[in-house]
Amino acid sequence: MGRTRRCIAAGSTVAALVLVSACGSGDEGTTAGGDAKVAAVIKGLDNPFFQSMEAGINDQAKTSGTTVTVQAANSISDTTGQADKLTGLAGQDFGCYIVNPISGTNLIQGIAQLAAQKKTIVNIDSPVDAEAAKAANATPATYIGTNNVSAGQKAGEQMLTLLPGGGKVAAIGGTAGDVTSGARVEGFTTAVTGKLELVQTVAANWERQEALTQATNILRAQPDLAGFFVANDDMGLGVARAVATAGKTGQVKVISVDGIKDALEAVKAGQVDAVVAQYPYAIGQMGMEACQAAAKGATLPASVEAPVEVVTKENADKALAATPKPFGEYADPFTSLIG
Repeated sequence: MGRTRRCIAAGSTVAALVLVSACGSGDEGTTAGGDAKVAAVIKGLDNPFFQSMEAGINDQAKTSGTTVTVQAANSISDTTGQADKLTGLAGQDFGCYIVNPISGTNLIQGIAQLAAQKKTIVNIDSPVDAEAAKAANATPATYIGTNNVSAGQKAGEQMLTLLPGGGKVAAIGGTAGDVTSGARVEGFTTAVTGKLELVQTVAANWERQEALTQATNILRAQPDLAGFFVANDDMGLGVARAVATAGKTGQVKVISVDGIKDALEAVKAGQVDAVVAQYPYAIGQMGMEACQAAAKGATLPASVEAPVEVVTKENADKALAATPKPFGEYADPFTSLIG
């Protein structure tokens, strides 16, 4: 196909190249058209971010005529249940497996089982722990996901434009110890250090209500707070509600990361000041493309950086019109591999 996807200032990062053979042996695990039969295990579909990821996987499967089975954990914290889903699928005749682990290690056992069967493993969104995968001889063929440190940095840079005179800010992360949350907070902190005063960092477990509670407490303790950085949109909407309840919408800036439709609409309405939008639809779509390319015996990039866009009130309409897809251009290295 050789087409260029749409997404602003994104780009793809190729860390290395790995040779990936066609999935399975003979006709096992492939469709009549030669494409791999694909199984995907993603995080809980209780979150719109992962619903969009599932849509990207399914839409690309329909476009290519590839058979896909998507299963998900019961919730974003259901590490054991997600591992059981992968184990159950590992014994079936899929040639390629897309994995979106809840933690860096909860799917290692299943991934090791797949690697022993010479199945192709495509890791999307949340990375498998590299050391654990190496120890299990189960390093995925490719990783496709957002550079979360960079996403946090973009949020920090946007906060600096909103608070040119400086001020106090707080950061609200997801689950304590979560790699994705930690990377986003790290990026934000790096961007604002020496320019803004980060007075508090708390965890709200990726939950909107918990974020509302945490933000309410911080606003009471820090009456001169100027802004919040929030590690995902669902929590960001909770923080925006706390700010509104305190009568400080527009006065206390709120920037979150993800790009779900509700958050984009909140940006348009002026309830959230900016969203660093990543695109789970594109991540899922590229995951499917990677499996298709592997089935053709292609060489896959070891790492592909997914698109990210900063959405403000000025471009919120454009972002909403394109959602769940990006609204700018970005390079998709898999399109040329699947032909």
